Amino acid sequence: MKLWNLKPAKNSRRRKKIVGRGGASGHGGTSTRGHNGQNSRAGGGTPIGFEGGQMPLIRRVPKRGFKRRSAKEYEIVKIETLDKKFVDNDTVTKQVLMDKGVINGRKPVKILGNGNMSKKLNVKVQAFTAGARKKITEAKGTVEVI
Repeated sequence: MKLWNLKPAKNSRRRKKIVGRGGASGHGGTSTRGHNGQNSRAGGGTPIGFEGGQMPLIRRVPKRGFKRRSAKEYEIVKIETLDKKFVDNDTVTKQVLMDKGVINGRKPVKILGNGNMSKKLNVKVQAFTAGARKKITEAKGTVEVI
């Protein structure tokens, strides 16, 4: 089989319907649009979601919440997770967290103060909560915002 021998399957390619070329064509007169009504007119038809004048579903359903476009999204890591995954005097960075499988690394990292900290860690990430900062420093660790 060669490229120049290839042909589409029989009856798989249909000719485009040609309308408005006189009565003998079979598609003259109204040009397959019917006689009257919205879709017979130029520019006729309905927009997406139109329900015949009934209030559209998107307008009937209650709207909830709001999401700021300027809000920063972080990958969240809890203090208790750091306490479980690391040993004393470890340095914690975004890359180390990715290597350990704690985060997937698509967003900046923020450390939350949930749980207790018993190990001395050097944490270097993009953001901390006040509680997380306090708990890390109380455990004799260091905090650095990158």
